[in-house]
Amino acid sequence: MVAYICTVKKYLLFTVFSLLLFACEETSKQETQEIQTQELPTKGKQTLEQYADRMVRAKLNIQANETFSMQIYRAQLDADGVEDAIVTVNRKDFALKEAMASPNPAKRAELGFMGNYNYFFFFDGKLDMLSPPLAIPSSPLLPLLVSFENISSPDYQDILIDFRIRNASYKDFYTVTNHTPRRIFQFKNFDGLGTNQTEAYHFEYGAGSYGPQRNIFVMEAKLEALPASADKNTFVPKLQNLEKIKYTFFYLAKEGKYATKDSN
Repeated sequence: MVAYICTVKKYLLFTVFSLLLFACEETSKQETQEIQTQELPTKGKQTLEQYADRMVRAKLNIQANETFSMQIYRAQLDADGVEDAIVTVNRKDFALKEAMASPNPAKRAELGFMGNYNYFFFFDGKLDMLSPPLAIPSSPLLPLLVSFENISSPDYQDILIDFRIRNASYKDFYTVTNHTPRRIFQFKNFDGLGTNQTEAYHFEYGAGSYGPQRNIFVMEAKLEALPASADKNTFVPKLQNLEKIKYTFFYLAKEGKYATKDSN
C-alpha cells in the first residue's frame, strides 16, 4: 500500500511538472513570436515611417506633446544588396525649452543651444531593424543633412552627415560594418562665417592608394559673406568650389579610418 501511494505521488508530481514545462514552453514560444514581430516591422503592416516614429519616440523618451522633426534617407549602405535607410531626428523644440529652464538662457543662445539634440538611426533593410540612436553634438537650430557617396566600395554607399556648430559646419563620414555605422573621417565644410578669417572646403574622390577605399581630396572653396541682417548660427552660405587640393586623405585598414601624410 505504501509503495502504491509513493507511485501515485511520483506520477502526480511528474504530471504537474510536465504541465508546468509545457506552459513555460508555450509562453517562451509566444514571447519569441512577439519579439520577432516587433523586430520585423516593415515586413508586416507597418511602413518604415510608422515604425521609425514609434521607435524614435521610445528610444529618445520623447513625450507626446513634444514637437520634433524626422527625415528618412534611403540608400543601399552595405554589401547585402538590400536597401537601407538613415533616419535623422532634430529636437529643436526640446532644446529651446531646456535652455529657457536653465540658469543662463542667454549664454545657451549665444552658443547656438549646443548639445545632444540631433540624432541619426541606421535602418538595416535586411535585418529590418532600427539601430540605437547615435547622437551628434551640434546646434539644433539646423537639422542634420545626409548625403551618400561610393567611397568604401562601388557596390554600396557610405553615409555623409553635415552638422552645424555655431558659425562652422562639419561633415562626418560613416561606413556600415557588421550592421553598424562606423565613423571613418571628419572634416570642416566651413568655419569663421561672419568673421574676417574664414575657410571653406569641398570634397572629391579618387582611386585608393592602399586598397579599394577611395582617397578623399579636401579641396579649397570660397565662403559666401554673411549678410548684414543674417544670424551667423543659422545662415547657410553658398560655397564657390576651387580646383585646388588642400589635403589628400587615404584609408588605413589597420586603423579603420582615414589619414594623411601630415597626420601625427
